[in-house]
Amino acid sequence: MTGVLSAPGFPEASIRSRARDGARGVFPPMDGYGLTLFGAGGVSRPGTAEGGTDPLDAMRLVPPVFMPQRLEMLTELAREPLYGDVALDTEIGGFRSPLPFYVSAFGSTQVSSSGLGLAVSRQAGRLGIPLVIGENVVPTNGYADSSEQTGNGMLARLRAYESELPDGLGGMAFQQSTEDADAEVWNLLYSDPGAQPLLESGRLAFELKVGQGAKPGLGGMTVLQRATADRLAGQYSTDESVFDGGEQVLRCSSPGTFTAEILRQQIRFMRNNYPRARVWVKLPPGRDIHDAAQVAWASGADSVTVDGAEGGSGWAPSSFLDQVGLPLAECLRRLGSQPRSHCLLVSGRMWEGARAVKSLALGARAVGLGRAALLAADEDPEEGLARLVACLALETRMLISSLGKYRPAALDQDDVWLPGATGLGHLA
Repeated sequence: MTGVLSAPGFPEASIRSRARDGARGVFPPMDGYGLTLFGAGGVSRPGTAEGGTDPLDAMRLVPPVFMPQRLEMLTELAREPLYGDVALDTEIGGFRSPLPFYVSAFGSTQVSSSGLGLAVSRQAGRLGIPLVIGENVVPTNGYADSSEQTGNGMLARLRAYESELPDGLGGMAFQQSTEDADAEVWNLLYSDPGAQPLLESGRLAFELKVGQGAKPGLGGMTVLQRATADRLAGQYSTDESVFDGGEQVLRCSSPGTFTAEILRQQIRFMRNNYPRARVWVKLPPGRDIHDAAQVAWASGADSVTVDGAEGGSGWAPSSFLDQVGLPLAECLRRLGSQPRSHCLLVSGRMWEGARAVKSLALGARAVGLGRAALLAADEDPEEGLARLVACLALETRMLISSLGKYRPAALDQDDVWLPGATGLGHLA
Protein backbone atom coordinates (compact mmCIF):
# COMPACT_ATOMS: atom_id res chain seq x y z
CA MET A 1 0.00 0.00 0.00
CA THR A 2 1.48 3.35 -1.05
CA GLY A 3 -0.29 5.44 1.58
CA VAL A 4 -0.85 8.31 -0.84
CA LEU A 5 -4.45 7.50 -1.75
CA SER A 6 -7.39 7.93 0.63
CA ALA A 7 -11.15 7.76 0.15
CA PRO A 8 -12.92 10.27 2.42
CA GLY A 9 -16.53 9.31 3.12
CA PHE A 10 -15.99 5.70 2.07
CA PRO A 11 -15.45 2.69 4.37
CA GLU A 12 -11.80 2.65 3.37
CA ALA A 13 -10.74 -0.17 5.71
CA SER A 14 -13.44 -2.48 4.34
CA ILE A 15 -12.60 -1.65 0.74
CA ARG A 16 -8.91 -2.31 1.31
CA SER A 17 -9.75 -5.55 3.13
CA ARG A 18 -11.74 -6.79 0.14
CA ALA A 19 -8.99 -5.79 -2.24
CA ARG A 20 -6.42 -7.54 -0.08
CA ASP A 21 -8.33 -10.66 0.99
CA GLY A 22 -10.69 -11.29 -1.92
CA ALA A 23 -13.83 -13.31 -1.14
CA ARG A 24 -12.99 -13.71 2.53
CA GLY A 25 -13.35 -9.93 2.89
CA VAL A 26 -17.11 -10.34 2.40
CA PHE A 27 -17.26 -11.91 5.88
CA PRO A 28 -16.39 -10.49 9.30
CA PRO A 29 -12.69 -10.70 10.33
CA MET A 30 -11.58 -14.30 10.75
CA ASP A 31 -9.59 -13.60 13.91
CA GLY A 32 -12.89 -13.52 15.81
CA TYR A 33 -14.31 -16.71 14.36
CA GLY A 34 -15.17 -19.28 17.02
CA LEU A 35 -14.87 -16.67 19.76
CA THR A 36 -17.31 -14.02 18.56
CA LEU A 37 -21.10 -13.87 18.32
CA PHE A 38 -21.82 -12.12 15.04
CA GLY A 39 -24.78 -10.02 13.97
CA ALA A 40 -27.38 -8.26 16.11
CA GLY A 41 -25.48 -4.99 16.09
CA GLY A 42 -28.70 -3.01 15.88
CA VAL A 43 -30.80 -2.23 12.83
CA SER A 44 -30.58 1.17 11.22
CA ARG A 45 -33.48 3.02 9.64
CA PRO A 46 -32.08 4.75 6.55
CA GLY A 47 -33.50 8.20 5.92
CA THR A 48 -34.91 8.66 9.43
CA ALA A 49 -33.86 10.88 12.28
CA GLU A 50 -33.02 7.86 14.43
CA GLY A 51 -30.14 6.93 12.13
CA GLY A 52 -28.62 3.76 13.61
CA THR A 53 -31.19 3.38 16.38
CA ASP A 54 -33.07 0.11 16.47
CA PRO A 55 -36.78 0.97 15.98
CA LEU A 56 -37.85 -1.24 18.88
CA ASP A 57 -35.38 0.52 21.17
CA ALA A 58 -36.68 3.91 19.94
CA MET A 59 -40.17 3.13 21.25
CA ARG A 60 -41.24 4.06 24.75
CA LEU A 61 -43.54 2.32 27.18
CA VAL A 62 -46.26 4.77 28.23
CA PRO A 63 -48.23 4.18 31.45
CA PRO A 64 -51.71 5.72 31.55
CA VAL A 65 -53.02 8.02 34.26
CA PHE A 66 -56.15 5.98 34.91
CA MET A 67 -55.57 2.32 35.74
CA PRO A 68 -58.80 0.31 36.12
CA GLN A 69 -56.94 -3.01 36.20
CA ARG A 70 -54.93 -1.78 39.19
CA LEU A 71 -58.20 -0.99 40.94
CA GLU A 72 -59.43 -4.52 40.20
CA MET A 73 -56.23 -5.96 41.66
CA LEU A 74 -56.51 -3.69 44.72
CA THR A 75 -60.04 -4.96 45.32
CA GLU A 76 -58.95 -8.57 44.93
CA LEU A 77 -55.94 -8.22 47.26
CA ALA A 78 -57.52 -5.78 49.71
CA ARG A 79 -54.35 -3.70 49.50
CA GLU A 80 -52.42 -1.61 47.03
CA PRO A 81 -50.85 -3.95 44.43
CA LEU A 82 -47.09 -3.96 43.93
CA TYR A 83 -44.84 -5.16 41.11
CA GLY A 84 -44.39 -8.46 42.94
CA ASP A 85 -48.07 -9.16 42.25
CA VAL A 86 -47.43 -9.42 38.50
CA ALA A 87 -47.76 -13.07 37.43
CA LEU A 88 -45.40 -13.99 34.59
CA ASP A 89 -46.27 -17.66 34.06
CA THR A 90 -47.49 -18.40 30.57
CA GLU A 91 -48.04 -21.09 27.93
CA ILE A 92 -45.36 -21.21 25.23
CA GLY A 93 -46.10 -23.35 22.20
CA GLY A 94 -47.91 -25.96 24.28
CA PHE A 95 -45.42 -25.83 27.18
CA ARG A 96 -45.98 -24.39 30.65
CA SER A 97 -43.34 -21.82 31.55
CA PRO A 98 -42.91 -19.80 34.75
CA LEU A 99 -41.78 -16.83 32.65
CA PRO A 100 -42.48 -15.39 29.18
CA PHE A 101 -38.93 -16.25 28.14
CA TYR A 102 -37.32 -19.17 26.32
CA VAL A 103 -33.84 -19.99 25.05
CA SER A 104 -33.85 -19.52 21.30
CA ALA A 105 -32.03 -21.72 18.83
CA PHE A 106 -28.30 -22.01 18.45
CA GLY A 107 -26.94 -25.09 16.83
CA SER A 108 -23.56 -26.27 15.61
CA THR A 109 -21.56 -23.03 15.73
CA GLN A 110 -18.17 -23.28 17.44
CA VAL A 111 -19.29 -21.00 20.27
CA SER A 112 -22.32 -23.10 21.22
CA SER A 113 -20.41 -26.36 20.71
CA SER A 114 -17.56 -25.35 23.01
CA GLY A 115 -19.41 -26.44 26.15
CA LEU A 116 -21.62 -23.39 26.44
CA GLY A 117 -24.50 -25.25 24.79
CA LEU A 118 -24.38 -27.80 27.59
CA ALA A 119 -24.18 -25.09 30.29
CA VAL A 120 -27.17 -23.26 28.82
CA SER A 121 -29.16 -26.49 28.62
CA ARG A 122 -28.58 -27.25 32.30
CA GLN A 123 -29.55 -23.77 33.47
CA ALA A 124 -32.59 -23.49 31.21
CA GLY A 125 -33.80 -26.83 32.56
CA ARG A 126 -33.33 -25.68 36.13
CA LEU A 127 -35.33 -22.52 35.38
CA GLY A 128 -38.13 -24.54 33.76
CA ILE A 129 -38.16 -22.37 30.63
CA PRO A 130 -38.38 -23.88 27.12
CA LEU A 131 -35.17 -24.54 25.18
CA VAL A 132 -34.74 -24.74 21.40
CA ILE A 133 -31.93 -26.82 19.90
CA GLY A 134 -30.94 -25.38 16.54
CA GLU A 135 -30.15 -26.88 13.19
CA ASN A 136 -27.17 -28.93 12.01
CA VAL A 137 -26.18 -30.35 15.40
CA VAL A 138 -26.56 -33.99 14.39
CA PRO A 139 -24.99 -33.80 10.90
CA THR A 140 -22.03 -31.81 12.24
CA ASN A 141 -21.49 -33.00 15.83
CA GLY A 142 -23.37 -36.28 15.99
CA TYR A 143 -26.45 -37.56 17.75
CA ALA A 144 -25.01 -39.70 20.54
CA ASP A 145 -21.24 -39.76 20.67
CA SER A 146 -18.26 -39.33 22.97
CA SER A 147 -18.70 -35.55 23.10
CA GLU A 148 -21.29 -35.58 25.89
CA GLN A 149 -18.88 -33.83 28.28
CA THR A 150 -18.54 -30.85 25.94
CA GLY A 151 -22.14 -30.63 24.81
CA ASN A 152 -21.47 -31.15 21.10
CA GLY A 153 -23.86 -34.06 20.62
CA MET A 154 -27.65 -33.77 20.50
CA LEU A 155 -28.34 -36.21 23.33
CA ALA A 156 -25.87 -34.44 25.61
CA ARG A 157 -27.95 -31.26 25.51
CA LEU A 158 -31.21 -33.17 25.91
CA ARG A 159 -29.94 -35.04 28.98
CA ALA A 160 -28.46 -31.91 30.54
CA TYR A 161 -31.78 -30.09 30.22
CA GLU A 162 -33.96 -33.01 31.23
CA SER A 163 -31.88 -33.79 34.33
CA GLU A 164 -32.59 -30.35 35.83
CA LEU A 165 -36.19 -29.85 34.66
CA PRO A 166 -38.96 -29.45 37.30
CA ASP A 167 -42.09 -31.55 36.85
CA GLY A 168 -44.67 -30.03 34.54
CA LEU A 169 -42.58 -27.08 33.36
CA GLY A 170 -40.58 -26.28 30.25
CA GLY A 171 -40.01 -28.34 27.15
CA MET A 172 -37.54 -28.80 24.30
CA ALA A 173 -38.00 -27.90 20.65
CA PHE A 174 -35.67 -29.42 18.06
CA GLN A 175 -35.17 -27.64 14.77
CA GLN A 176 -34.84 -29.46 11.49
CA SER A 177 -33.24 -28.12 8.33
CA THR A 178 -32.85 -29.92 5.01
CA GLU A 179 -29.63 -31.57 6.16
CA ASP A 180 -31.19 -32.51 9.50
CA ALA A 181 -34.06 -34.16 7.60
CA ASP A 182 -31.50 -36.19 5.64
CA ALA A 183 -29.99 -37.24 8.98
CA GLU A 184 -33.52 -38.21 10.21
CA VAL A 185 -33.15 -36.08 13.35
CA TRP A 186 -36.85 -36.08 14.22
CA ASN A 187 -37.15 -39.83 13.64
CA LEU A 188 -34.19 -40.44 15.95
CA LEU A 189 -35.64 -38.28 18.71
CA TYR A 190 -39.20 -39.53 18.42
CA SER A 191 -38.09 -43.13 18.96
CA ASP A 192 -35.24 -42.51 21.43
CA PRO A 193 -35.88 -43.81 24.98
CA GLY A 194 -34.07 -40.75 26.34
CA ALA A 195 -36.68 -38.43 24.81
CA GLN A 196 -39.70 -40.44 25.97
CA PRO A 197 -40.19 -38.63 29.32
CA LEU A 198 -40.51 -35.32 27.46
CA LEU A 199 -42.68 -36.84 24.76
CA GLU A 200 -45.03 -38.56 27.19
CA SER A 201 -45.45 -35.40 29.27
CA GLY A 202 -46.19 -33.25 26.19
CA ARG A 203 -42.93 -31.35 26.47
CA LEU A 204 -41.29 -32.22 23.15
CA ALA A 205 -41.65 -30.07 20.03
CA PHE A 206 -40.27 -30.22 16.52
CA GLU A 207 -39.56 -26.87 14.90
CA LEU A 208 -39.57 -26.58 11.12
CA LYS A 209 -36.91 -24.05 10.21
CA VAL A 210 -38.02 -21.93 7.26
CA GLY A 211 -35.34 -19.29 7.85
CA GLN A 212 -33.53 -17.17 10.40
CA GLY A 213 -32.92 -13.54 11.24
CA ALA A 214 -29.17 -13.32 10.67
CA LYS A 215 -29.29 -14.32 7.01
CA PRO A 216 -32.83 -14.63 5.61
CA GLY A 217 -32.83 -16.42 2.29
CA LEU A 218 -29.55 -18.22 3.01
CA GLY A 219 -28.87 -21.45 4.85
CA GLY A 220 -26.58 -21.86 7.82
CA MET A 221 -22.89 -21.20 7.33
CA THR A 222 -19.78 -22.07 9.26
CA VAL A 223 -16.04 -22.30 8.68
CA LEU A 224 -14.47 -25.75 8.91
CA GLN A 225 -11.01 -27.18 8.75
CA ARG A 226 -10.46 -29.06 5.53
CA ALA A 227 -10.46 -32.49 7.18
CA THR A 228 -13.85 -31.85 8.78
CA ALA A 229 -15.19 -30.39 5.54
CA ASP A 230 -14.10 -33.51 3.68
CA ARG A 231 -15.92 -35.65 6.24
CA LEU A 232 -19.13 -33.66 5.73
CA ALA A 233 -18.81 -33.27 1.97
CA GLY A 234 -21.67 -35.68 1.28
CA GLN A 235 -24.03 -33.71 3.49
CA TYR A 236 -23.22 -30.05 2.82
CA SER A 237 -22.12 -27.77 0.04
CA THR A 238 -18.66 -26.31 0.56
CA ASP A 239 -16.85 -23.35 -0.99
CA GLU A 240 -13.05 -23.46 -1.03
CA SER A 241 -12.62 -20.23 -3.01
CA VAL A 242 -13.39 -17.97 -0.04
CA PHE A 243 -10.15 -18.89 1.68
CA ASP A 244 -8.00 -19.28 -1.45
CA GLY A 245 -7.74 -23.06 -1.19
CA GLY A 246 -6.19 -22.99 2.30
CA GLU A 247 -6.95 -25.19 5.28
CA GLN A 248 -10.27 -23.45 5.95
CA VAL A 249 -13.44 -24.18 3.98
CA LEU A 250 -16.82 -22.41 4.02
CA ARG A 251 -19.64 -24.88 4.75
CA CYS A 252 -23.11 -23.94 3.51
CA SER A 253 -26.38 -25.65 4.30
CA SER A 254 -29.45 -25.50 2.10
CA PRO A 255 -31.81 -22.56 2.67
CA GLY A 256 -34.79 -24.78 1.85
CA THR A 257 -37.54 -23.99 -0.64
CA PHE A 258 -40.97 -22.95 0.54
CA THR A 259 -44.28 -21.86 -0.93
CA ALA A 260 -47.52 -21.53 1.01
CA GLU A 261 -48.56 -25.01 -0.12
CA ILE A 262 -45.19 -26.57 0.75
CA LEU A 263 -45.44 -25.08 4.25
CA ARG A 264 -48.98 -26.45 4.66
CA GLN A 265 -47.88 -29.90 3.56
CA GLN A 266 -44.83 -29.88 5.82
CA ILE A 267 -46.94 -29.06 8.87
CA ARG A 268 -49.48 -31.75 7.95
CA PHE A 269 -46.61 -34.21 7.57
CA MET A 270 -45.35 -33.31 11.05
CA ARG A 271 -48.79 -33.69 12.59
CA ASN A 272 -49.39 -37.06 10.92
CA ASN A 273 -45.95 -38.58 11.53
CA TYR A 274 -45.23 -37.20 15.00
CA PRO A 275 -48.69 -36.88 16.58
CA ARG A 276 -47.40 -36.61 20.16
CA ALA A 277 -44.94 -33.80 19.45
CA ARG A 278 -45.78 -30.10 19.35
CA VAL A 279 -45.38 -28.38 15.98
CA TRP A 280 -43.35 -25.17 15.89
CA VAL A 281 -42.40 -23.14 12.82
CA LYS A 282 -39.42 -20.74 12.62
CA LEU A 283 -39.79 -17.87 10.12
CA PRO A 284 -37.20 -15.37 8.88
CA PRO A 285 -37.94 -11.60 8.84
CA GLY A 286 -39.36 -11.63 5.31
CA ARG A 287 -41.57 -9.00 3.73
CA ASP A 288 -44.50 -11.47 3.61
CA ILE A 289 -44.11 -12.45 7.26
CA HIS A 290 -47.82 -11.89 7.95
CA ASP A 291 -48.95 -14.26 5.21
CA ALA A 292 -46.43 -16.93 6.19
CA ALA A 293 -47.46 -16.83 9.85
CA GLN A 294 -51.14 -17.08 8.96
CA VAL A 295 -50.47 -20.15 6.80
CA ALA A 296 -48.55 -21.79 9.66
CA TRP A 297 -51.24 -21.15 12.27
CA ALA A 298 -54.08 -22.14 9.93
CA SER A 299 -52.27 -25.40 9.21
CA GLY A 300 -52.08 -26.27 12.89
CA ALA A 301 -48.76 -24.94 14.17
CA ASP A 302 -48.66 -24.70 17.98
CA SER A 303 -46.20 -21.83 17.75
CA VAL A 304 -44.66 -19.50 15.20
CA THR A 305 -41.22 -18.08 15.95
CA VAL A 306 -40.03 -14.93 14.20
CA ASP A 307 -36.43 -13.76 14.23
CA GLY A 308 -35.97 -10.08 13.57
CA ALA A 309 -33.00 -9.06 11.46
CA GLU A 310 -31.29 -8.37 14.80
CA GLY A 311 -31.47 -12.08 15.64
CA GLY A 312 -28.80 -14.69 15.06
CA SER A 313 -25.28 -15.15 16.29
CA GLY A 314 -23.75 -17.21 13.51
CA TRP A 315 -21.34 -16.60 10.67
CA ALA A 316 -22.70 -14.66 7.68
CA PRO A 317 -21.59 -12.07 5.13
CA SER A 318 -21.43 -8.59 6.66
CA SER A 319 -23.91 -7.29 4.09
CA PHE A 320 -26.53 -9.73 5.42
CA LEU A 321 -25.86 -8.85 9.04
CA ASP A 322 -26.14 -5.12 8.31
CA GLN A 323 -28.66 -4.73 5.49
CA VAL A 324 -30.94 -7.73 4.88
CA GLY A 325 -34.25 -8.55 6.55
CA LEU A 326 -36.90 -6.61 8.46
CA PRO A 327 -36.16 -5.41 11.99
CA LEU A 328 -38.22 -7.08 14.67
CA ALA A 329 -40.36 -3.96 15.22
CA GLU A 330 -41.46 -4.01 11.59
CA CYS A 331 -42.17 -7.75 11.76
CA LEU A 332 -44.43 -7.11 14.74
CA ARG A 333 -46.15 -4.25 12.93
CA ARG A 334 -46.86 -6.41 9.88
CA LEU A 335 -48.05 -9.34 11.99
CA GLY A 336 -50.48 -7.07 13.84
CA SER A 337 -52.78 -8.22 16.61
CA GLN A 338 -53.49 -11.93 16.73
CA PRO A 339 -56.13 -14.10 18.41
CA ARG A 340 -55.04 -15.30 21.84
CA SER A 341 -54.95 -18.83 20.46
CA HIS A 342 -52.02 -17.89 18.22
CA CYS A 343 -48.68 -18.28 19.97
CA LEU A 344 -46.07 -15.87 18.57
CA LEU A 345 -42.48 -16.14 19.80
CA VAL A 346 -39.92 -13.50 18.86
CA SER A 347 -36.18 -13.03 19.20
CA GLY A 348 -33.59 -10.43 18.32
CA ARG A 349 -31.32 -8.60 20.80
CA MET A 350 -33.35 -9.66 23.84
CA TRP A 351 -31.53 -9.20 27.10
CA GLU A 352 -33.39 -6.60 29.19
CA GLY A 353 -36.93 -5.95 30.34
CA ALA A 354 -38.03 -2.94 28.27
CA ARG A 355 -37.38 -4.57 24.91
CA ALA A 356 -39.10 -7.74 26.11
CA VAL A 357 -42.19 -5.89 27.40
CA LYS A 358 -42.51 -3.86 24.18
CA SER A 359 -42.49 -7.11 22.20
CA LEU A 360 -45.11 -8.64 24.49
CA ALA A 361 -47.28 -5.53 24.13
CA LEU A 362 -46.98 -5.76 20.35
CA GLY A 363 -48.28 -9.31 20.19
CA ALA A 364 -45.58 -11.76 21.26
CA ARG A 365 -46.36 -14.50 23.77
CA ALA A 366 -42.72 -14.83 24.83
CA VAL A 367 -39.25 -13.61 23.87
CA GLY A 368 -36.17 -15.69 23.11
CA LEU A 369 -32.70 -15.35 24.60
CA GLY A 370 -30.00 -16.44 22.15
CA ARG A 371 -26.77 -14.45 22.19
CA ALA A 372 -27.61 -13.22 25.71
CA ALA A 373 -27.93 -16.80 26.99
CA LEU A 374 -24.53 -17.75 25.56
CA LEU A 375 -22.85 -14.65 27.00
CA ALA A 376 -24.41 -15.28 30.41
CA ALA A 377 -23.26 -18.91 30.44
CA ASP A 378 -19.79 -17.83 29.34
CA GLU A 379 -19.65 -15.47 32.31
CA ASP A 380 -20.73 -18.20 34.74
CA PRO A 381 -21.46 -21.72 33.40
CA GLU A 382 -23.40 -22.66 36.55
CA GLU A 383 -25.49 -19.60 37.41
CA GLY A 384 -24.96 -16.92 34.74
CA LEU A 385 -28.14 -17.58 32.75
CA ALA A 386 -30.19 -17.96 35.93
CA ARG A 387 -29.00 -14.58 37.19
CA LEU A 388 -29.65 -12.91 33.83
CA VAL A 389 -33.20 -14.31 33.75
CA ALA A 390 -33.77 -13.13 37.34
CA CYS A 391 -32.81 -9.59 36.26
CA LEU A 392 -35.06 -9.82 33.22
CA ALA A 393 -37.97 -11.08 35.30
CA LEU A 394 -37.57 -8.27 37.85
CA GLU A 395 -37.57 -5.57 35.16
CA THR A 396 -40.50 -7.19 33.37
CA ARG A 397 -42.61 -7.27 36.53
CA MET A 398 -41.79 -3.65 37.32
CA LEU A 399 -42.55 -2.45 33.80
CA ILE A 400 -45.84 -4.34 33.50
CA SER A 401 -46.90 -3.07 36.92
CA SER A 402 -46.07 0.50 35.90
CA LEU A 403 -48.57 0.10 33.05
CA GLY A 404 -51.28 -0.79 35.54
CA LYS A 405 -51.43 -4.43 34.46
CA TYR A 406 -50.59 -7.70 36.14
CA ARG A 407 -50.16 -10.31 33.42
CA PRO A 408 -48.26 -10.19 30.10
CA ALA A 409 -51.47 -11.11 28.24
CA ALA A 410 -53.05 -7.85 29.42
CA LEU A 411 -50.52 -5.75 27.51
CA ASP A 412 -51.52 -4.22 24.18
CA GLN A 413 -50.32 -1.76 21.55
CA ASP A 414 -51.61 1.26 23.49
CA ASP A 415 -48.80 0.62 25.99
CA VAL A 416 -46.17 1.48 23.37
CA TRP A 417 -45.36 4.76 21.61
CA LEU A 418 -42.88 5.51 18.86
CA PRO A 419 -41.65 9.12 18.53
CA GLY A 420 -43.05 10.57 15.34
CA ALA A 421 -46.09 8.27 15.26
CA THR A 422 -49.53 9.84 14.94
CA GLY A 423 -50.84 8.14 18.04
CA LEU A 424 -50.39 5.39 20.56
CA GLY A 425 -50.20 1.83 19.38
CA HIS A 426 -49.04 2.64 15.83
CA LEU A 427 -45.55 2.00 14.53
CA ALA A 428 -44.12 4.48 12.07
